[in-house]
Amino acid sequence: MPAVTRWWQALNPAIYLVSILPGVGVWILAENIPEEHAAIGFATAAVVLLQHAINLFNDAKDWQLGADHDKQDSWVRVHGGHPQIANTHGLLSLSAGTMLGLLTLTYYQSVWVLLYAFPFVVLGLFYNFGRRPLSYTSVGEWVTGICYGPGVFGSLWFVAGEPFNWISALGMLAFAALSMSLLFSHQPPQIETDRAAGKYSFAVRYGMKRTYQASATMFLISLLALGTAILMQQRGLMMNIVFYATVLIAVWRIFPVVKLSPKKIMINASIVCFMPALFLLLE
Repeated sequence: MPAVTRWWQALNPAIYLVSILPGVGVWILAENIPEEHAAIGFATAAVVLLQHAINLFNDAKDWQLGADHDKQDSWVRVHGGHPQIANTHGLLSLSAGTMLGLLTLTYYQSVWVLLYAFPFVVLGLFYNFGRRPLSYTSVGEWVTGICYGPGVFGSLWFVAGEPFNWISALGMLAFAALSMSLLFSHQPPQIETDRAAGKYSFAVRYGMKRTYQASATMFLISLLALGTAILMQQRGLMMNIVFYATVLIAVWRIFPVVKLSPKKIMINASIVCFMPALFLLLE
C-alpha cells in the first residue's frame, strides 16, 4: 500500500494558472471586456474544473500504465492507491465543470460557443483515455497546445463576445505556446519512468537538454505573440511600457536556460499577464 498523500498536497494550486491566465489574457486583449467580467470569471472557473478532472484522469492513467508511481503528489495516492477512485473524482469534477460551463453559456446567451468548445473537451479527454492515450504518443504536446490555445483562450474570447481576428489568433498562439512550455518543463525529471511505461514524450525522444530548450523557446513565442497582440490592440504607451517591462523581467529570470521548472514558468507567465491586468484595473 503506497503512502497516502493529503488532498492539499496533491492540489498544487499554481498548476491551475495555466487555465486562469487565458482568462486574464482575454481581459487584456478584448475590446469591450468590462461588460463581460462575470461571464469570463464563471467560464474560467468551469475551465479550472475541467483541468482538475483531466489532471485526475492523467494521474490515474499514469498509475495504471506504470508511470509516476514515485510521484508523491499524485491524486491516486490521495485515494489510497486506487486509480478507479481518482477516475470517479475526475468524473465529478468534469460534471461540475460541464454544468457550470453550460449554465454560463446559457445565461450569457453564448450557447453557440459550446459547439466550438466541445471538440477541444473531447480531445482533452482522449489525452488520457484508451489503451494508448494521446499523452503517451508523439502528438501529446501538440494536443496540449491546441486545447489551451484555440480551446481555452478561444472559447473564453468568444464568451466575451469578441470576433475572430488577428488579435484573437495571436492570443491563441500565446497560450498554446505557454501550455507547451509548461509541459516541456515538467518532463525531464520523469524521463526514466516515462520511458519504462512506454510514454513517448518529447523528453524521452530528445533528452533533457533539448526539452528545456524547447520549453524556453515556447515561452519566448508566447511572449512575442502576446506582445504583438497588445501592440495591435493599441492600449496606449503606458500599457506597452508596463507589459514590456514585465517581459524583460521574465526573460532575465528564464535565461540562460539550464533547468526550467514548471514553477519558474508559471511565476514568470503570471507576472507578464497580471501586471498589465492590474494596470487596466487602476487606469
